[in-house]
Amino acid sequence: MSPVLRTVNRVVVGLVGLILVVAGGSVLAVGLGVSPPSWWIYDGRHDVLLSRADRYRWRSDGWWWPVVIAVLAVCVLLALWWLVAQLRRRRLAEVLVDTGDGEGALLRGRALEGVLVGEAESLDGVESARVRLTGRRSAPHVRMGLLLEPHAEPGAALQRISEDALGHARDSAGLAALPAEVRLRAVKHHAERVS
Repeated sequence: MSPVLRTVNRVVVGLVGLILVVAGGSVLAVGLGVSPPSWWIYDGRHDVLLSRADRYRWRSDGWWWPVVIAVLAVCVLLALWWLVAQLRRRRLAEVLVDTGDGEGALLRGRALEGVLVGEAESLDGVESARVRLTGRRSAPHVRMGLLLEPHAEPGAALQRISEDALGHARDSAGLAALPAEVRLRAVKHHAERVS
């Protein structure tokens, strides 16, 4: 997750939490007998969220309750989507390296990503690379995006990435396999003028 999205996520979670704490705390305080200010939505400890008149006001309109149920269902689905997004780890933090002694060692995922980026960008025809490790620490998976220079041949670049960068990473980490998904894009350039 990018730093900007992480900051936005924290701000939104903080605001929602603050609103829920203030609303819940106010309801609890009024329920315990604290007299609310005159502008507050509750008049006293025996007041209800929705009065009988409020509940029956839209009863004759056939659209009201389906809309309410649909809005609440969308809110629940959005909350579940957000929860799943929070629990899912997008980036692999560490890779388990087999040292042969039965213990193993842990290699930082960012370090391996950095090495893969450096080796990929050093290859002829590759202008820039992005790498992300996913999967389990004992069976990592590489997602790589390559930006190729105008003169690069995609097939040759893919073969060099597979043999050199990914092969070296697989061998140095002692992995039996290092599956990878490589996406290739070419640098946008202007047509060359021939005279």
